[in-house]
Amino acid sequence: MRLAILGLCAALLATAADAPRKVFSLAYDQHDFPNGLRLITVPTEFPNVVALYIVVQTGSRNEVEPGKSGFAHFFEHMMFRGTKNYPPEKYEAVKANAGVASNAYTSDDLTVYHMTFSKEDLPKMLEIEADRFQNLEYSEAVFRTEALAVLGEYNKNSASPNVKLFEVLRETAFDKSTYKHTTMGFLKDIQDMPNQFQYSREFFNRYYRPEYVTIIVAGDVKPEPVRALVAKYFGNWKRGSYRAAIPGEPPQTAPREAKVDWPSPTLPWLAVAFKSPAYSDANREVAALDLIAYLGFAPTSDLYQKLVIKEQKVDLLYASNPDRVDPYLFTVMARIKNPKDVDYVKGEILGTLASLKDNPVPAERLEALKKHLRYSFALRLDNSEAIAATLARFVALTRTPETINRKYELYTKITPEDIRAAARKYFVDNARTIVTLASAPAAGGGQQ
Repeated sequence: MRLAILGLCAALLATAADAPRKVFSLAYDQHDFPNGLRLITVPTEFPNVVALYIVVQTGSRNEVEPGKSGFAHFFEHMMFRGTKNYPPEKYEAVKANAGVASNAYTSDDLTVYHMTFSKEDLPKMLEIEADRFQNLEYSEAVFRTEALAVLGEYNKNSASPNVKLFEVLRETAFDKSTYKHTTMGFLKDIQDMPNQFQYSREFFNRYYRPEYVTIIVAGDVKPEPVRALVAKYFGNWKRGSYRAAIPGEPPQTAPREAKVDWPSPTLPWLAVAFKSPAYSDANREVAALDLIAYLGFAPTSDLYQKLVIKEQKVDLLYASNPDRVDPYLFTVMARIKNPKDVDYVKGEILGTLASLKDNPVPAERLEALKKHLRYSFALRLDNSEAIAATLARFVALTRTPETINRKYELYTKITPEDIRAAARKYFVDNARTIVTLASAPAAGGGQQ
């Protein structure tokens, strides 16, 4: 096993010194079935283990009807409620007997169901997964029970200042985009979810269709037998016809701000966000913004060294330009030790972003970052599950692993002038949203 890991990492790491080579250099087989289902098979050198990831290109972005947010995440729960052939107890027993590690998650653009198991169990795992994707069955009573469980999950998550900050940030920054609500959904919609049994069936029938699904099988497998198994169990799955009319976001015309009074003691949080373009593996501006997140705010950046290490005013600082199907937000996050320093930290963050418009980043620093990103990407692919998990995020965007190679190849072409041009275009006042979260003022004034 150790030799397999070292061999894979060596092959991948070699790409850092040889830019034309693919950063995702593993051979894979991509096959489309007549019903629209796509299968990606990745043979690896890790013996006996297989990772099965089923990616549904449906997340909170697809929740377009007013009053109906939260259903993509809701079906992550409902998919474990079983079928006639495999009720919940039987489904779980099959996995337990095979020693399967499994889970699921939902985000803005995708819902993912994943398993890791011994290769001899692949036929059975494909069988039980195909059954629930095609034959999910639940009563209204079960539906209502699970809807209340989702409300409990929302309440639990909302006890985190970080979660609430993101919720308010998105609701403040967006007007029409379905990214306005988080994956959990708006609270009022979750509270009404127990009354939406009929709509839940409609949501499932719209999106749990083969044209929205990509199956990833990574591990000790060969493409032809995997393809035959998927055809056997998923081949009769009927294609759907629904296409959501995802609303576009109108241009922002003025800076926005919001403040959250937290009911209990907490360190202050600050989010500084700017509208950013949708994921692309061909747009230099997107690649430049990805790199700016590291150049300006990673632990090696000047601002991090100043605020976190030297001045110790901040204990958490990072930036991200997340990959999303639609335009989203470039966001800088900070947790500040003293409420009196919030405005100071805000000024330092805005000053750093402004400096990128006027002062080209050193070329050698930019090149070092590009190499670091390639190395760190390669090092993450150290087992079959990690490979499948990484592919799932990109498959949800473009349905092909090749987008990874196009993205990292684009990074190699970004120049200091590209960085400056992106900063000038996107870090403008009219595209900015700032949200702060701090303990609510005590009865006698001041902070708790």
